[in-house]
Amino acid sequence: MEPSPTEGEAEAQTQQPQEDQDVKPVKLSRSPPPKVLLKHGQELEEEQEELAEHQPLEQEDLNFERFKRRPLPQRTLHQKIIDVKTYLWNAETKEFMGRSGKSWSLILLFYTALYTFLAAMFGGCIFCLMWSISPYYPTYNDRVMPPGMTMAPHLEGHDIHFNASERRSWKKYARSMEEYLRPYNDGAQERKNIRCAQDGKYFMQDDLQENEERKACQFKRSWLGECSGMQDPHYGYSQGRPCILLRMNRILGYLPGEGKPINVTCEVKKGPPEALGQLQFFPKSIFDLKYYPYYGKRRHVNYSSPVVAVRFGSVQYDTPLQIQCKLNGKGIINDSPTDRYLGSVTFSLVVGA
Repeated sequence: MEPSPTEGEAEAQTQQPQEDQDVKPVKLSRSPPPKVLLKHGQELEEEQEELAEHQPLEQEDLNFERFKRRPLPQRTLHQKIIDVKTYLWNAETKEFMGRSGKSWSLILLFYTALYTFLAAMFGGCIFCLMWSISPYYPTYNDRVMPPGMTMAPHLEGHDIHFNASERRSWKKYARSMEEYLRPYNDGAQERKNIRCAQDGKYFMQDDLQENEERKACQFKRSWLGECSGMQDPHYGYSQGRPCILLRMNRILGYLPGEGKPINVTCEVKKGPPEALGQLQFFPKSIFDLKYYPYYGKRRHVNYSSPVVAVRFGSVQYDTPLQIQCKLNGKGIINDSPTDRYLGSVTFSLVVGA
């Protein structure tokens, strides 16, 4: 005969099946793979790619609509105007354009101090620069030494092509010559400059103070003879005997020729040499030393560079020529392969009947 259960045991037996019914299945989460300790103390985690392939996707993972950006509600024009008014002046917070009066004051004060400092620094640099350099003579001179040479007429290029019988073809060259020689008019030279008699010597004026104005020698237009435009206003172009003007570039303080005048020669570079014919130079084929040195624009105010006029009196018609005019003298370079204007100038000349 079995013993009867006690009261406590009877309650336990009656509650046990009820507890079994309340137990629900628990979804176990996969724990990360254990770490494997190698012999040398290195740790290696097991790869989970194979496990991830066998895990089924749930329905929530396939709901991509929840990741889309929700469209913003459209505002009316009235709402936009209200927002702009509020941005310009917010009566509740007392803010103008999103900032209070104190914030605007601090910003204006900061930028005022910043730009005042920058302006003062810039002004100080300019003052130091102007104080340390001379306005009459450059501290560092990077001008070409020795000088180059330029010519007139110079329009779009160094090409002189015309027909003596066609006024339209050579009128532009005569006009260019007239404009070039206007500062050399005799009356203007007599008013501004002095007549120098010491030919063949430099006109040195270094004994004057730095800021004193230097005198300049006269170079009259009438000295150019048949190429002055006073006797023939067409400068020989209407007769097929054109004139050109050659000038040596100005270089501050330069003494050309080392005590001897610089000579000018012209020759045919391409074409038959006999087609050039006879050349005439006015007033001479040299640059006289009395016009040098040049003391700069601020001290040599009325300085007029000397020019040499070349007249092609018997050039052959309808013959293309390339002519090169050179400076010749001590310290002159006229055969530079990189600068064709250094000590020389080259131009083409075609004269038609």
